[in-house]
Amino acid sequence: MKHLKVIVSGGGTGGHIFPALAIANEIRATHPDSEILFVGALGKMEMEKVPAAGYQIVGLPVAGFQRRLTFKNITFFYKLISSLLMARKIIKVFKPDVVVGVGGYASGPLLRAAVNAGIPALVQEQNSFPGVTNRILSKKVNTICVAYENMDRWFPAEKIVLTGNPVRQNLLASVSRDEALKSFGLNPELKTILVIGGSLGARSINQGVLAGLDLIVESNIQVIWQTGKIYYSSLDSQVAQELRTLVKMSDFIQNMDMAYAAADIVISRAGASSISEIALLRKPAVFVPSPNVSEDHQTKNAITLVDKGAARMIPDGESAEIANVAISLLNAPEILEEMKKQLAFFAKPNAAKVIAQEVFKLVK
Repeated sequence: MKHLKVIVSGGGTGGHIFPALAIANEIRATHPDSEILFVGALGKMEMEKVPAAGYQIVGLPVAGFQRRLTFKNITFFYKLISSLLMARKIIKVFKPDVVVGVGGYASGPLLRAAVNAGIPALVQEQNSFPGVTNRILSKKVNTICVAYENMDRWFPAEKIVLTGNPVRQNLLASVSRDEALKSFGLNPELKTILVIGGSLGARSINQGVLAGLDLIVESNIQVIWQTGKIYYSSLDSQVAQELRTLVKMSDFIQNMDMAYAAADIVISRAGASSISEIALLRKPAVFVPSPNVSEDHQTKNAITLVDKGAARMIPDGESAEIANVAISLLNAPEILEEMKKQLAFFAKPNAAKVIAQEVFKLVK
């Protein structure tokens, strides 16, 4: 294959950025001389994470449309038009062979510019219920890589490839539970809950864990708790010092391979990326879907697993039940084993490789 030029577009949260980087890494692993450009949204976390991973990124001024009446919606249209014009220029100057969209604000303008210019395009839809942008784009793009079955309800069946969602490759490192727990200063003899509210944290999960912390500690259960940056200082001041031998808090966990390896059960939002990681690592989970996402897609993601007995779900407004549900599951080893068995059906360890192959097929 000739020297390959690829644009990867999207971001906004870790759930979009980590799969995007996994796809880019896989493209580069197969074709080391590939030229890969990322296009993200200005002010979003991809502008920091992507350069840290060794890739060039360009930011568009695009932002989301607010569902309530707000001044931001006036600037939305200006930013959208500016982003569409910038996207057209990026396509014209970079001249990609193929464009990959992973979702997030920047994905729409860039993919629209690409298909209008006749550039082959691939969309990676991570959720069981697709967003409006991808549903509109599905009519124009060449390939749609999905993580769930029955997606032909929204997308043209002939364009769909069931690939699963790519996950961070470092999560697959071989780490023993004992070694992982010792790295957090915890006791390998005790059961452990991992709490992750997504890369930005989750208020309701944090409140639920805080409300049930005494009960968890009284049950002699340990907690590894990623609070999110904006919640950390407040929560840190509310957790008593005497609990700190069993409760390890941080705003962001860098070594997630260790955190997952240490966990007997995970409390998490139900973003597509988190679900894919949990399924791949066979970690029993209690999902607390975020209500603040388009068309409540996290609830739909979680229900897909709950219906098969692979997970439990607590509505966001009932997060005070987190401790009770987690403790009861930890005291029911036969249920945890069944959950692990069912999670295997949702695991797609080669997702990034399969998507990269679909990218290569589109190159003329």
